[in-house]
Amino acid sequence: MLRPKVPAMPQPTGQTIPPARVVEPTAVIQHSPTIPASVASTPAPARPTVQLTPGSAIALVGTGAAVVLVVGVVLVSLLLAVAITAASVAVCAVVLRSLTASQHRR
Repeated sequence: MLRPKVPAMPQPTGQTIPPARVVEPTAVIQHSPTIPASVASTPAPARPTVQLTPGSAIALVGTGAAVVLVVGVVLVSLLLAVAITAASVAVCAVVLRSLTASQHRR
């Protein structure tokens, strides 16, 4: 009754033939590019380097410190919420236990 029903894969009813593909040969012609002498003598530009000025370094450190503080505040608040919830559940358990124990004494 509770068994899942796996759908059966339908089988092809007729012959299945893949469509024919026509491949035409192409000619590859290699040309040697002519580079002007002014371009050939200049070296290739290197990757751009990131230069940190004192102001941008201070801004970067300040941003990193702010991110660390925000993440720390969020994690501490989550831990505090879990601790408060655990304490309230423990108090509820003690109250319920005392109520059920007092009913058994009567």
